[in-house]
Amino acid sequence: MSERWTPDSWRNKPVLQVPEYPNPKALADVEAQLATFPPLVFAGEARNLKKSLARVANGEAFLLQGGDCAESFAEHGANNIRDFFRVLLQMAVVLTYAGALPVVKVGRIAGQFAKPRSSPMEKIDGVELPSYRGDIVNDIAFTKEARTPDPQRQLMAYRQSAATLNLLRAFATGGFANLGSVHQWMLGFIKDSTQSRRYKELADRISEALDFMRACGLNLESHPELRATDLYTSHEALLLGYEQAFTRVDSTTGDWYATSGHMIWIGDRTRQLDHGHVEYFRGIKNPIGLKCGPSLKPDELLQLIDVLNPQNEPGRLTLINRFGSDKVGDHLPQLVRAVKREGRSVVWSCDPMHGNTITSTSGYKTRPFDRIVSEVKSFFEVHAAEGTHAGGVHLEMTGQNVTECIGGARAITDEDLNDRYHTVCDPRLNAEQSIDMAFLIAELLKQERAGKVKPIPAVAGF
Repeated sequence: MSERWTPDSWRNKPVLQVPEYPNPKALADVEAQLATFPPLVFAGEARNLKKSLARVANGEAFLLQGGDCAESFAEHGANNIRDFFRVLLQMAVVLTYAGALPVVKVGRIAGQFAKPRSSPMEKIDGVELPSYRGDIVNDIAFTKEARTPDPQRQLMAYRQSAATLNLLRAFATGGFANLGSVHQWMLGFIKDSTQSRRYKELADRISEALDFMRACGLNLESHPELRATDLYTSHEALLLGYEQAFTRVDSTTGDWYATSGHMIWIGDRTRQLDHGHVEYFRGIKNPIGLKCGPSLKPDELLQLIDVLNPQNEPGRLTLINRFGSDKVGDHLPQLVRAVKREGRSVVWSCDPMHGNTITSTSGYKTRPFDRIVSEVKSFFEVHAAEGTHAGGVHLEMTGQNVTECIGGARAITDEDLNDRYHTVCDPRLNAEQSIDMAFLIAELLKQERAGKVKPIPAVAGF
C-alpha cells in the first residue's frame, strides 16, 4: 500500500459486488453529475464523530448504531423517519441512564441503499434475472426492466438522503430531542407493553431529576446538551463510483473526506486487502467501520488495521463483529487477543443480526430474537474475560410495528411474520424489540461497570 492514494486509485484494483450497468457512459455521466452536487455531510461533523468514537475506544462511551437493512424509495416519508428517530432516542436514554455512559448515536440512514448479494443472479420459476441490490441500483420487482441496474437511481438516492438528513437535523436540534420531552417519545402502538412501563418509570425518574435541578435554580435552557442531540449517519459503501463522486477536500485541513455520510463501512464480502474497497477507504479521513465475520483470521485483521488505521488513531476504526450466536465464542476471543496484544486502538461493536438469519418454516427470512440476545451476551462476556471494552452494538431496526424477527416480549411466531413483513431485504427488529434490546444492553453495561458480566434473566422477564 505504499503507492500514492487518489480518490480514483481504487479503479486499478479488483472490486467485488459491482453491478453490471448496461451503459457505462450513462453511469459515468451520472457520477460526473453527482460530483458537482453539494456534500451531504461536512468534514467537521465527521471529525466530531471520530472524537466521540475515540471515547468509545477508550471505554468512556458506548456506540448505538442502527437503522434499516436497506432504505427504500417507496417507504420514504416524514413519519417513518420521525419514528426511527424516536426509538433511537428512547434506546439511547435507556443506555445512558442505566449504563452511566454517554451514547454515540449513529443511524444506518440517509445513504444505506446498496446491499451485497451472495449471488449476482436470482432464479424464480425457471426465470433468471439480476439479484436485487438495493434501490440505488435496481428495483425489487422481479421483471427484466426492474432488475436492470439504472444509474439514474443514484440521483434519486442522493435526493432522498438529502431530504432525510434535513429532517433528522431538524429533529436533533429543533426541540424534538429535548430531554424534557422524554415521555413524548413513546410510540403509541407499544404503550401497553412491558417495555413501555419500564421506560415510563425511567422517564419519570429523569423528569424528577430535571425538576430538582430547576428547583435548585439551574436554567436548563442554557444547557444545549439537554435540549438537542448529535445524530450521525452511516452506510455500507458498496458503490465506489458513487462514493468517489462525494469524496471532497476539506478546505480547513487539506484532507480527503467521504461526504456521503459521517461514517461508512466495508462489508464482510468486500474486505480483501488488495481490492478496491480497502484501497478507497485507506485514503479518506472519516471514521470507518470494518465488518468482521467468521472467515476473518487474526493475522488478516491486523494487516487490515495496519492499512486502514496506520497512525493507530482512536475513533478511526470500528470493528463490527458479525459471527452468529453459535460462532462468536469460537472467533471473537482470538481477534480481541490479537488486537490487544498489538496495542491497536479500535472500537469493538457487535452486529448480532447478520449471523443469525434463518428461513422460517413459513418461508420467510427471519432472525430469532433469542439468538440475537445470545450473541450480544457472548460479546460482553468475551470482552469482560479479555479485559477490553464492549464498545457498541450495530442493529438492523425500525420504528415501525413490523413482524420480521421472531420472539421478543410479544413472542412473535412464524405464523405472525405474514402480518407486517415489510422489509425489502433483511428482517429488522421492530420498535418494541429494539427497546427490549436497549434494556438488555443497559443491564450488561451496568455489570461491565461493576466488573462482572454475569448471566441475566430471560428476555421475557425484561
